Amino acid sequence: MQPAHTPSDGHAEVRIVAASPEIARRVAEVLRHCFAATEQRSYPAGADGGTRLQLTVDTDRAAEPARSWLESSSSAQDGRRRK
Repeated sequence: MQPAHTPSDGHAEVRIVAASPEIARRVAEVLRHCFAATEQRSYPAGADGGTRLQLTVDTDRAAEPARSWLESSSSAQDGRRRK
């Protein structure tokens, strides 16, 4: 399933699917410790139950350790492109 729109530069749409709303919220909380994020949106995951939670994270406003990981990941990508 494609998002309705492409996020602006420096942002990523994150979709979490979990068996319960509590598990989805716990995962979203971890992401919020690493990135600035919008308010989460929660939906039923499907006929079998579960929860789908969506939020947008701002990768330009990343906290540690995400900032270090993003910087090293970006450097590795740049190295691969130069070859």
